[in-house]
Amino acid sequence: MRIGYMRPSQKDPNCDFQLKTLMPFDCTKLVKEDHSSAKKRTELEKLLSHLQKSDKVIVTSFFSLADSTRHLVELLEVFEEKGAFLQSVKESVDTSSSESQSFFHIVKHLVDFQSDVISEKTKKGMHEAKQKGIATGRPRKPDENVQRAIIMYESKKYSLAEIKAATGISKSTLYRYLEN
Repeated sequence: MRIGYMRPSQKDPNCDFQLKTLMPFDCTKLVKEDHSSAKKRTELEKLLSHLQKSDKVIVTSFFSLADSTRHLVELLEVFEEKGAFLQSVKESVDTSSSESQSFFHIVKHLVDFQSDVISEKTKKGMHEAKQKGIATGRPRKPDENVQRAIIMYESKKYSLAEIKAATGISKSTLYRYLEN
């Protein structure tokens, strides 16, 4: 089955352009999201759950299907598991063709590379900050609130919720200070 998938966007709020682009592909079924949000993509979830071997999902661009490169990799994994294919018109990618078979692996390597680059830049920045004497990580809670939370806890008169409301110190933070 050839399934056309559409999602509204700023440029195409009613999916008119996407519909026009998908028409020449003789889609057996057209699926359209009601909104452009990345959350609660019910039509995409239904489409993926009913996807059969050899089905092909056709989109105008990867952006109408995925919200990030990592999301694209996750979707490509689902397609691969189910033996289905993805075709993107704008990017000229069709995973059913032999030329595009390695596309999934290339994208996966690019996502891994992107994660490595971000991780290295973060580590480098943290190291440079430490060299300059700048504290990294989440700011510490003010000591008077921590001391007040410990006193409240040790008095056994207050619940953890009451301690958090009065001091702003979470249960995990309180326990961490109590361990020291």
